[in-house]
This record gives sequence, C-alpha cells and structure tokens, in this order.
Amino acid sequence: MNIFDPHHVKLTKYLFYTGKGGVGKTSIACATAVSLADSGKRVLLISTDPASNLQDVFSIPLTNEVSSVPTIPNLFIANLDPVQAAAEYRENVIAPYRGKLPQAALVNMEEQLSGSCTIEIAAFNKFSNFLTDDTIQKTYDYIIFDTAPTGHTLRMLQLPSAWTSFISESTHGASCLGQLSGLENKKTIYRQAVTTLSNREMTTIILVTRPEITPLAEAARAHADLFSLGISNQLLIINGILPEHHDKLSASLYRKQQTALNSMPKELQILPCYEVPLRAYNVTGIENVRAMLHSDHITKCTEKLTISQIPNLNDIVNELSATDKRVIFTMGKGGVGKTTIAAAVALNLANRGKKVHLTTTDPAAHLKFVLNETCGITMSHIDEIRELQKYQSEVIDKAHAAGISDADMAYIKEDLQSPCTQEIAVFRAFAEIVAKADDEIIVIDTAPSGHTLLLLQSTQNYDHEIKRTKGETSESIKQLLPRLKSSETAVLIVTLPEVTPVYEALRLEDDLNRAGIPTKWWIINKSLQGLNTSNPMLTAKAENEIEWINRINRHTAGKFSLITWHYDELKGDLLMTL
Repeated sequence: MNIFDPHHVKLTKYLFYTGKGGVGKTSIACATAVSLADSGKRVLLISTDPASNLQDVFSIPLTNEVSSVPTIPNLFIANLDPVQAAAEYRENVIAPYRGKLPQAALVNMEEQLSGSCTIEIAAFNKFSNFLTDDTIQKTYDYIIFDTAPTGHTLRMLQLPSAWTSFISESTHGASCLGQLSGLENKKTIYRQAVTTLSNREMTTIILVTRPEITPLAEAARAHADLFSLGISNQLLIINGILPEHHDKLSASLYRKQQTALNSMPKELQILPCYEVPLRAYNVTGIENVRAMLHSDHITKCTEKLTISQIPNLNDIVNELSATDKRVIFTMGKGGVGKTTIAAAVALNLANRGKKVHLTTTDPAAHLKFVLNETCGITMSHIDEIRELQKYQSEVIDKAHAAGISDADMAYIKEDLQSPCTQEIAVFRAFAEIVAKADDEIIVIDTAPSGHTLLLLQSTQNYDHEIKRTKGETSESIKQLLPRLKSSETAVLIVTLPEVTPVYEALRLEDDLNRAGIPTKWWIINKSLQGLNTSNPMLTAKAENEIEWINRINRHTAGKFSLITWHYDELKGDLLMTL
C-alpha cells in the first residue's frame, strides 16, 4: 500500500470521508483539506456529524454557515449542526405568517415542525444545498464532507432518493412536514443531489478504517450499501498502521493489525487502497493537522498522574448492582469502545445473578462480534427496516378496523412512505426495549453521542408525530422520559485518553444534564498506561494520555475507571477480565 497523499491521488470535486466511529475520518478529512488549501486550492470542509469536533481541531467557533480559517487563507469550514438547522428551517417556514395568522395556528405549525423528522430534513436541506449550489461549486476547487459514522452517513446519502421518490409519488404534498414547508420546490435539488452523488467524475467516497477486524467489516458493509445506491467511485484509507515493532506490546499490536489486514473482506481488496501511519500526537492544531499525512513528531510529556488508586470496572458494576439500576447506557464518541463496555457490564451483572438484556441502538450493531447467545444474557438490536414494516402494518390495520374511507386510507398509506416514518418506528422500538426494565436490567449500547442525543431529545415531541400518522402513543412511550430522568437510570460515559473524545464526552455530559438525565461514572478505555514498551511511538502516546487522565480525575472527583489496551480481542469470557 502507498501512503495517502492527496496530491498523488486522482480526486474529484466532492469528497466524502466515512467509516466506523473513531477511525480518524475527521483527522484525515482535515489533513486533506489543509494540504489542498496549502497548495493554493480553494477548499470547503463541511461536517455532517451531529457530534462534530471540527471546532476542536481548528480551535475556532463554527456554525452552519461557512467560516474562513484565519491562518489558512484558502480553507473554509461549515459545521452542519442538525438542531440549529432545524431551528432555522422552522423559523423560515413560520416567519412569513407571523402577524397574518392567529397565534393558535402559529403554535400548531411550530408543533408540526418540532419532530425528529424536521431535524433530519432540515440538516439534509443544508447538505443538499452544498451539493447542488452553482455558486458554491464555482467558488471552491474541492468540497470535502466529514461525515457521521457509517450507519448514519448511509442514511444521509439515501435521503436524496428517498425524498425524491416520496415527493414524486405524493398526491397530497409532503404532509409530514405540513403544507407550508414547500418540499415540492426541493424536487429539482434532490434530483440533482442524486445525480451528483452517483457521478464518478464528480464524487468520491473515501472509506476510512483501522487495521482491525470490526472497522474493516463495517467498511465492507458500507462499500456494498453505497454501491447499491449507485455511488461506485470509492477508495479505502487504512489509518493508524504501526510501522515499527520491537517489544512485546508493539509486536502484539503489529500482529493484530496484520492479522486483520490479511483477512480483509474481498470486496475491499478490489478498491484503491492507501495507508496513514499511526501518530503519537493528538491531531488538533494546525501544526499537527499539517503533519498527519507526512511525518510524526514525537514529543515528551513531563506531567505525572495525580491519582494512585483508580477504580476498575468491577467497582462500577458493584455500585450499579447495589443501587438497583434498571436502565444502563454506554455513551460516547464513535470508536471509544461503547459496545465492549456495554457487553462487559451486562456479563458482570448476569454473573451476579441478575436477569439482563443487552441491546444496541447503533445501526452498525456490533454486539454479535463480542458476545453470543450462550453467555447467559438475552440480546437484541433495533432493525430499522423491520421496525418500519411493523409500524406501517399496525397503523394500516388499525385504520382498517376503524372503518376509515378509501380516500383517507390512501392518504395514510402515502404518508407512511415518508422517510420520517422510519424515525418514528425506531424510536418506538427504543421505548419498548426500555420498558422491559420492569422485569430485567436493560444495558443499552448506544449509537455515537450526537445521534443518541437526537433520539433522547425526540421523547418530548414524539407524540405529535404519532398523532399525525394516526398511530397511538403507547404506555412505553409515555413512561420513557420519566424513567430516563429517574434514579433507575445510569449513564456510563466512555472515552479515550485523548483530546477529542474527552471534549466530546464533556459536551455529551452537559447535554444530558440539561435533559435531566443523570450521569456519574466515566470510563477511560484503551489506555496504554501501565503497559511496558520501549517503542518510542507507543511510549509517547502513553505519556500524552496523562494530561487527559488527570483532567477526568479532577472533573469526576475520582469517579472513573481506566481500562488498559488488551493484547487479545476482547470478546466472550475475556470481558470478565476488564
């Protein structure tokens, strides 16, 4: 494999960086953008991730609007915040009618435009405009999208076709967003977005992965799904390859990486493939971003650990058991190890004689890679397609039973084809799983934090969406938010001892506190602390962790656990060793 260098790769105008959470999409997208801008190209870098950390990388405040980077004249950045986009979208729809319609009508419009569907379509409108706006296309040589983790990126890239089909087939207008939302006027933009995404001369999908089995498997799945959408111009970047190995730790890491690469899925082997070496530093600040694709500069850290006795995961599980927690979430940035921690917590509780159900809300659904059904706990994963079909069938059956007219039935069936309906179905499934806490402990491996927060926030407006589609608000929905805010619920914030995961964890905690959802314990995962190594790269990485471990210790008043990097793949009985 060749080292990835943007100047030695044939690049199209539109570049989408995607992959499993934590593989380095943002770092490589930023490094590409800076490298191209430094060479004189005008570059627009856009994040479509609700948990974007571009502001941390460049140390500047960012919004939905395009901002310049003072130290890099040719680089411009936009952070596509879906909640902010929804607020702007809602105001743009309602503003022309203020002072012209009764207040009750305006309140009704606001309610109609307050669901998760509005958040999705508002963010997508922004996304579509960046893809199709002639002025933007003429202004920039390259437009780079730093996307959300794979499952949600696929959802975003499917939306042009989904909304185009829905609007084309709709005879009543886009009723899920109200007659005033004007989606009919977006048909041309959506059609153009579809064309741009599938044009090999215009768009390249850059699949970013790590030399590890699970990220490679997800990259293969993304490759197939994108190909089925007609998005065929793809290349693969494998990030974090260890170049040197001359002691037990580095040799073990190197061996694990090579084993994963040698068993790379066949569908990935046909793609153009590049590598980025493992870096000792956090990729934040212009200097480090510039260096990422070209060199490593190992610096010594003189800070010392300020805590001598760190609780382990067993201490956390003891407290969860003693305080009778019924709903336990693992939350954090993609790639921090939420799935592994959730499985370990569930297994430890089960071994204490507890009845435990382990589930995931993450579209990537990696539980099957770490546990099997013989482990003494039950497991599930929210299948979006299955839940959508189930919800559609139930609504139609109830409408038939109520004797609804053929015309109204046609309207309901049409409305149920809206892409928004899938959000309703998934949310209902989430609430039904949480309701199982009456009989067993529910451990929930969540999607990356930005999408989890959108899911939790929708508890407050879900009822409006249900009424619109003629469905019924179940008891599990009614009880969901009170349960999440109660002492029955615990959130374990999972992070890595690095700048970006820690900053994102702090933002996540703030958002949860505002929602009234309790947090207490943090878990620092995949640490190199206490592992002997003479490898200069790994030694530097271990030293650079100390600053973030000390910061978390101060922030949590010692309520955190540290889990070291393991030589073996953590699955099955090995989870009991954490």
